[in-house]
Amino acid sequence: MNTQPIGVFDSGLGGLSVVCHLRRLLPQERIVYFGDTARVPYGIKSRPTVVNFALEAARFLLQFEPKLIVAACNTASALAIDDLRRGLSLPVVDVVEPGAQAAVRLAGGGGVAILGTEATIASCSYPAAIRVLAPELEVISRACPLFVPLVEEGRGCDDPIVKLTVETYLASLRGRGIRVAVLGCTHYPLLRAAIAAVLGPDVHIVESGRETSLAVQRVLTDAGSLCPAGRKGSMRCYVSDNPDRFRGIGSRFLDEQLEHVEFVPPEGYIASPLVQGEGR
Repeated sequence: MNTQPIGVFDSGLGGLSVVCHLRRLLPQERIVYFGDTARVPYGIKSRPTVVNFALEAARFLLQFEPKLIVAACNTASALAIDDLRRGLSLPVVDVVEPGAQAAVRLAGGGGVAILGTEATIASCSYPAAIRVLAPELEVISRACPLFVPLVEEGRGCDDPIVKLTVETYLASLRGRGIRVAVLGCTHYPLLRAAIAAVLGPDVHIVESGRETSLAVQRVLTDAGSLCPAGRKGSMRCYVSDNPDRFRGIGSRFLDEQLEHVEFVPPEGYIASPLVQGEGR
């Protein structure tokens, strides 16, 4: 048994969709979350920049002595997971591998569509992970860069602009034999209904947050590090900018009110020793 917290970081709000699943699956756990809202989005930035930001986020979380860290950002998982695992002495769970495993399980020999930010799609991380498991599957990738700002603006699936944007990005996937669509960004679950409406009822939608929470449960169970059942879990959020906005919009991701959201000034997470010499 281990009562240390689970650390989670993301470029902003999206990682809360992972936390939502963690809270449902492991309600007894303490969670500490860092959202790098001052530097969101990561999805349009270069690999060295994303690696540096991810390592800085991890360094911030280390002060809480977590037993495991979740890289809840798909872009950070795609570009920085190797650097994180080299630079940290505790388990790091990414969101790419669990999503790829679920896609292969559900595809049934059909095609897989990966929907993500520009950086995640350019990294080819999802196709690479799928090829290891099922090299015969066809994988089609689509960058959907406007999805994140639409979600951050608070627009829902019934918004005409959302419907038009989703149709523009995804209409060409119809008739391609797609059986699974992986939401390769933690913001995208909030647009799930609009995405499903375009792709059709026969396409399985994979949310990396759900699959990642199951992966966290497996890692902690294997290590004997789960909190005792029956304990009351908790959550504390730290952000690099605009905590009031994070608190307001974040409740949509988490499906509950955010009680503790604290601003972290730049000196609290930038220029850490962990980052020096890494990711360059």
